[in-house]
Amino acid sequence: MRDGLETAGRTRGRLARGDGQVTSADVGLVGLAEAMIRQAAERLGIDEGFVARLSVPDREVTVSVPVQMDNGRWRVFRGYRVQHCNARGPCKGGIRFHPDVGLDEVRALAALMTWKCAVVDIPFGGAKGGVEVDPSELSKAELERLTRAYTLMMLPNLGPRVDIPAPDVNTNEQVMAWIADAASAALGHPVPAIVTGKPVALGGIVGRREATGRGVAIVTLRMLERLGWERQGIRVAVQGFGNVGRWAARGLAEAGLAIEAISDISGAVWRPGGLDLDDVERHLRASGNLLATYSAPGVRHLTNAELLELGVDVLIPAAIENQITSANADRIRARMVVEGANGPTTLEAHRRLVERGVVVVPDILANAGGVVVSYFEWLQNLRGELWQLGQVHDRLEEIMVRAIDAVWATARRLGVDARLAAFALALQRVVDAIRHRQAGHAVTAG
Repeated sequence: MRDGLETAGRTRGRLARGDGQVTSADVGLVGLAEAMIRQAAERLGIDEGFVARLSVPDREVTVSVPVQMDNGRWRVFRGYRVQHCNARGPCKGGIRFHPDVGLDEVRALAALMTWKCAVVDIPFGGAKGGVEVDPSELSKAELERLTRAYTLMMLPNLGPRVDIPAPDVNTNEQVMAWIADAASAALGHPVPAIVTGKPVALGGIVGRREATGRGVAIVTLRMLERLGWERQGIRVAVQGFGNVGRWAARGLAEAGLAIEAISDISGAVWRPGGLDLDDVERHLRASGNLLATYSAPGVRHLTNAELLELGVDVLIPAAIENQITSANADRIRARMVVEGANGPTTLEAHRRLVERGVVVVPDILANAGGVVVSYFEWLQNLRGELWQLGQVHDRLEEIMVRAIDAVWATARRLGVDARLAAFALALQRVVDAIRHRQAGHAVTAG
């Protein structure tokens, strides 16, 4: 039941202590983010007190969710919601349904949402939620009852000005519709702005499905301009031809770049000079969405691992986390890596790529298009407006270009790579908000 609105991989590391220390050696996405925040604080001269404060969420809620199953028996599920930091505005983040959901994971992902919202400068803080459940084991009616029960248990902590959920792993626009309806019934009036990622018929916004991928394409094109690389002749490989990868590839192809390789769970296809994406799409519709059976003149089949090591100009890992690691970092030949997925590059791999001069555009910037358009949906609902597709696309490009320019300027000012610059920019914005809200009474910084 995965919606694909956020390509959120499984978090390997776990934040088990309030002091911000990682307790697992295999830190993955969590450890990378923590390392970046600490390095950013050091570069910016931000006092350790702020870092300590931001390692502890504003609020963590754990609830029991009782659900009557179709056979009449009751099951109790465990649900979570973590609001990391509301210094810059209401909290924002997805809700996932997965058997491995736990408080530590939700806590870490909520913090990442704080940095993602801050780097693109939209007025949200970070949140995340989830229910420990395998949705494939539930009927549609059971899933609806679970969603409504979870909503009612969490409702005191949700609201258009408090915390606005969205789809994530194994949730989609139907689940968001149930949340909005349950909240509206409980409160006695419609509250469409309490959740984003809804069906358009219920106040959702046009352009949301493709927003993350379009944002990846916008950031890639702007970075090419900043680097002085001509678009003509630029070769691109996209790992993961799902919702994010598909729309990123489409956007870049429309801009004149050659999409030489794409992949899905069944494998990768590669054609030097560029694939015919329209032909690929026709095949996918006819074959049940598998690239392994695609054939065309000049097309070769590769593994997903081989795609990563192609000699292209731009590599977009848009599948799952931990795809570029210390095991293959030295074989990555792309000149630029744009992270469409969350955490596709490990900390050690990132270090090696940067040392070799590879430009890495980090996930908290590159794949933030989804939360930007969620912000538009929230505004649309609060104002009682109906945004048009062109308006959504234009505003998305405006915000993403402004963000990449701000990261570029920060990188040059601090003399750091794009990832550290993105985290530094995000951290500074959050710290500035805390300072202004508290006037220096709660914590101080040098």
